[in-house]
Amino acid sequence: MVGFVLFVVVVAIIAVAVWKFATRVVVKEGLKGEVFTKSKVSWLRALPILVVGIFILIIVPASIRVVPVNHSLIVFNIFNKKYRMAAEGINFVLPLANHTQLYDLRRQEYTMAKIRGEGRRADVDDALWSPTAEGLQVGLDLTAWHRIDPNCAIDVHRKIGPGYEEKVVRPAIRSVVRHVVSEFKVLDVYSIKRGEIEQLINEKVKELIEKDGFIIDKIILRDVTFTSEFASAIEVKQMAEQDAKKMEYVLQKESKEAERKIIEAGGRAKAIEIVQVALRKSPDYINYLYVDKLSDKIKVIVSDQSTIMDLKGMIGE
Repeated sequence: MVGFVLFVVVVAIIAVAVWKFATRVVVKEGLKGEVFTKSKVSWLRALPILVVGIFILIIVPASIRVVPVNHSLIVFNIFNKKYRMAAEGINFVLPLANHTQLYDLRRQEYTMAKIRGEGRRADVDDALWSPTAEGLQVGLDLTAWHRIDPNCAIDVHRKIGPGYEEKVVRPAIRSVVRHVVSEFKVLDVYSIKRGEIEQLINEKVKELIEKDGFIIDKIILRDVTFTSEFASAIEVKQMAEQDAKKMEYVLQKESKEAERKIIEAGGRAKAIEIVQVALRKSPDYINYLYVDKLSDKIKVIVSDQSTIMDLKGMIGE
């Protein structure tokens, strides 16, 4: 919108200037001696102004560069061979004398994912496959949030150029991830040490590329996958662990039952020992035990031909 307004203003100024230079006022005297003026247009006289105006119409719109918020416009002057960074907003940059490149200084996201359509290379499986300490392969989906250091934008342009993600960020991340993952076992990558691995990756990537003018905000591991063979082996192992836990429970239960029976047998043995001691002291104690086991409905019994036992009286009824 700003460029269009400037274009209209320039066109209006040129049109006024051309008309002014092309028009000449001529004073003439009439037959009766009266004096009058007449405007005469000479386009040849206005030709230089017209040429200059057309040149301005071409150069001015091409020289207007609008730099968005949090962007950097790197300007290289081909005559003095110097770089400068244009500020945000409207800038005038002569197109014939300067080369320009616009960089986005906001946070950028670079994802490598197995599922097509999720990563930066959306048309292929872009998961990062890496060997573990055992030599097994694991596939990693990850996302890196990064940005250009505003103070290093000119150096990034001079040394690397616009394709810095494919030239620096991606290769550095893939190299570091493979190096870190190779120091851990496959189950560590999948479970308990995943956070430690992620932290090491962040530290090593920052150390590797931040000296080149890049800021790594965060690298996160989004998903971990295995080969189909290893996934089947993991499933079999988990089933075996569940069976082992079940068997351990059964063994514990049987052990507790055995302990209970031992305690019960010990109690019975102790009871028998007490009875034996009582019998040695009083042989009639056996009759008491006999009566104690009889039904409550029996009131009288004959223990021998000469003895009648009144149970009612013995039990106090």
